Amino acid sequence: MARRDGSLTAGNAALALIGLVAGGAAAGLFLAGLADPAGAIDAFDARLAGVIGFTALQALLSTTLSVGLAAPLALALNRHAEFPGRALLLRLFALPMALPAIVAALAVLALFGRAGLLAAIWPAMGGGEWPGVYGLPGILIAHVFFNLPLATRLLLAALSSAPANHYRLAAQLGMGEASVFRFVEWPVLRAALPGVAMLVLMLCLTSFTIVLLIGGGPAATTLEVEIYQALRFDFDPARAGALVLAQVALTGLVAAFAGAREYRAGNSAAMSRRPARRPPAAFAIADAGFIAAAALFVIAPLAAMAASGAHADFGRLAGEASVRRALATSLGLGALAGLIAVAAALALASARKTLADRAAPSAAVYGRAAMLILVVPGAALGAGWFLLVNRFADPGQFAIPVVVAVNAVMATPFAFNVLRPVHDSGRDRHDRLCAGLGIAGWNRYRLVDGPMLVRPLASAFAFAFALSLGDLGVIALFGSDAIQTLPWLTLTRMGDYRVDDAAGLALILGFVALAAMALSDRLARSENP
Repeated sequence: MARRDGSLTAGNAALALIGLVAGGAAAGLFLAGLADPAGAIDAFDARLAGVIGFTALQALLSTTLSVGLAAPLALALNRHAEFPGRALLLRLFALPMALPAIVAALAVLALFGRAGLLAAIWPAMGGGEWPGVYGLPGILIAHVFFNLPLATRLLLAALSSAPANHYRLAAQLGMGEASVFRFVEWPVLRAALPGVAMLVLMLCLTSFTIVLLIGGGPAATTLEVEIYQALRFDFDPARAGALVLAQVALTGLVAAFAGAREYRAGNSAAMSRRPARRPPAAFAIADAGFIAAAALFVIAPLAAMAASGAHADFGRLAGEASVRRALATSLGLGALAGLIAVAAALALASARKTLADRAAPSAAVYGRAAMLILVVPGAALGAGWFLLVNRFADPGQFAIPVVVAVNAVMATPFAFNVLRPVHDSGRDRHDRLCAGLGIAGWNRYRLVDGPMLVRPLASAFAFAFALSLGDLGVIALFGSDAIQTLPWLTLTRMGDYRVDDAAGLALILGFVALAAMALSDRLARSENP
């Protein structure tokens, strides 16, 4: 009982952290509205309606393109389960997900921007002057670059969950590819599509860095960018509060709809090995072309980014004290936020499991608290805390604790999803044995739970670290000359038109993030001891 009470105490502490971060942001927004109620009411004007409309429009279009292209790509990869290079291609599709948003945005600009690689090639091909991709087209390209690989991997995982005996029966009946799709693949795909689409839609609704860098002006701006501009440039707290309220209402509506359409893939594919499939030549050629085009779409911006970054003077950058401080600050803040996120996720998972074993309805509270990000995006939390702190002190003085706390809360859902399955299955296997042997408390963690959780804990930390490392939404509000992270320094170098420096810093940031994610992927693939 002591161990169970300890797990509840830790879970309640994690809830308190989440409540503090969310409550402080809410207090800042409330006080801002209270100080200028007329301004808050006036903020709900035609411009705000236009920003909400564009936010929803770009998210819907981005989701339609990303998921609409991911579905046939996942089907093509599912039809060809053993072609040479398939595993490498799937790892390649993990790269955009691992990159900080600012690196991905710069990669898209390095290829499609007015000074990008296509700007030099297009005139030579007789296409005239390359106009660049800013505004809505650029946002859509960047979002598809970011989310197409994610949606493809999720849909492919769902297709892989289709029972192998269904494919075997289809082969025995001599079904063609159209019939296999209709009777075997489409039912699985139809069940997975709503959940995947809702996830991508939520990511696009809360996109900040991509819209900030590629949006191109007031005509193509979203709620999160408007929040940043209302505080950083206009310092209009009342309008910022109204924008945050609109953002939370929009994401909350989508999150509620997404919760009603949650999809969990089964593991029936592991029951037996699928028979080899040999699609007709027409299908094989179309699949090869689609897979090659998708691979090129992912590789080309990354290659353009690497080529652009190669022009940077890395020796000079390494010698600059501001770069070294920014890198050290990023690593320190990312590591601290990652540790807090993992500790909070483990505490929430343990408390949820303890109460679930008792059939207590309150168990769901801990799981839902971990998913706060689905309703309250980082820009909203950062804006609320900026408004709260600004009433009493210089926000720059509180940059470190606020950035760490908000990033930790934002990374907690990802760490929670990594840890919970292993944690719950271990508890189910070992609870009775440990109770019978009298193993509890620290001894249980040292002898039983600890060895089992080492790899998922390390994997969750690497993931949370990479997410926190690339954050720009919070530091964009609290950053200053005294407190700079690598993403913030990259953004300021772009603002100063030091393009080569920005590209070099983005390469450094991308390398660190990819190293962390490579470690995460390797640990995730490892078998539990």
